Amino acid sequence: MNFLAFDLGATSGRAILGKVEDGRLSSEEIYRFPNAVKEDGGKYYWDIYSLFGHFKAALAKLAGSGVKIESIGIDTWGVDFGCVGPDGGILGLPRAYRDPYTDGIPEEVFQIIPKEDLYGVTGTQIMNFNTIFQIYAQHKDPDSPVHQAEEILFMPDLLSYMLTGERVCEYTDASTSGLIDPRTRDFDRTLLERLGIDPKILRPIVQPGTRVGLLKKEICDETGMDPVPVIAVAGHDTASAIAAVPAENERFAYLSSGTWSLMGIESPVPVINEKSYEYNVTNEGGIEGTTRFLKNITGMWLLEQSRKTWAAEGREYTYAQIEAMGREAIDFPSTIDPDDPRFAAPKDMDAEIKKALAESGQRVPANDAEMISCIYHSLTRKYKSVIAMLQSFASFTIDKLHVIGGGSANKLVSQLTADTLGMPVVAGPVEGTAIGNIMMQAKVAGLVRDRWEMRRIIAGSIETKTYYPNN
Repeated sequence: MNFLAFDLGATSGRAILGKVEDGRLSSEEIYRFPNAVKEDGGKYYWDIYSLFGHFKAALAKLAGSGVKIESIGIDTWGVDFGCVGPDGGILGLPRAYRDPYTDGIPEEVFQIIPKEDLYGVTGTQIMNFNTIFQIYAQHKDPDSPVHQAEEILFMPDLLSYMLTGERVCEYTDASTSGLIDPRTRDFDRTLLERLGIDPKILRPIVQPGTRVGLLKKEICDETGMDPVPVIAVAGHDTASAIAAVPAENERFAYLSSGTWSLMGIESPVPVINEKSYEYNVTNEGGIEGTTRFLKNITGMWLLEQSRKTWAAEGREYTYAQIEAMGREAIDFPSTIDPDDPRFAAPKDMDAEIKKALAESGQRVPANDAEMISCIYHSLTRKYKSVIAMLQSFASFTIDKLHVIGGGSANKLVSQLTADTLGMPVVAGPVEGTAIGNIMMQAKVAGLVRDRWEMRRIIAGSIETKTYYPNN
């Protein structure tokens, strides 16, 4: 059977065609398109209509190829949402999580709901762009469409609504909102009530694997597609990625490596206590009732933003060149804390890192190679501290780290991570998010029984590489 996965990231989106047949998985990218934050009047948005147009272009291309598909799944980042009016129309564009309009908002919310109380209900890592803070910020703005909204839909659900005309609220994406009680796997609507906001804007929760509806007739007519079903897969991209971890058993930690590094364990139950609050660890939804107990770490954002500075100054490097440069300067000794708020959105990342190192009395990179080494060592050092923290909560011994996503292709970082952690690092699949999306659709189609069978198929179909500690 063939399945179509729309895998949407903050900078690009892809349509991936996957086939599951005779216990093996294969996949290919059939369409890629850009995505970017749109600035208007000092506010930052996602252009949902541009994304929808690319979805239709991908469907038309697939229909033109003559390939028949069983279903469609959509995964995106979390926290962001769109507003739907009483007439079913989408009210404006969804705000982007990097919009600074939530600066200072958490502190206002904590005056009404103390920080400890909020974490005690949701077990969600406190970050200023959590949905609860975005809703509160929008509610303070008299011109915000949230005042006219009948409901809000998170990004994957908003796009599936545009495709089918049917509305759902999928659990894994909603679990990033800071509004879900992971013990009940449902919204705690009293949180919005305490903030003076009507919780009717929150839809009932559905679990991954729910059928949303069929492609609308007008979309089928426009693209040539058959009226295939859209499935609410694990709509949050990290949840889809974790579903694709080719693990043999529970004794693993995972690192979804990209712009963000999301490091965690798969837990059968949420972990919410004083210790998890102290470490600001998050409990987010996984498939089959599991909890993604994880820490959000600033990842390759540091390198991506530094590359922008270098490119503006006329120095552009391929990824192969960057890896070679990192090896040349491997002994550079200085490191930063990747999660220092000063690195969230500086105008010049290269300059900000150098300034931070100088302020701490460390050696400042003399060239781009040393900056690359600094970033890589800073990340792997952070990974070590987070793994130690996760082990203190886990009911099992973590004996392996699975790295998935784009960062898994970085051989140097994978080896540095194995050396720093002192444990094997299994790198791959690179396309973990899309693969998890596809395999959830395959489960709905009855081709696999559970996540462990999914993982066995992935392990037997996708090439991975294991890095062992050298010291």
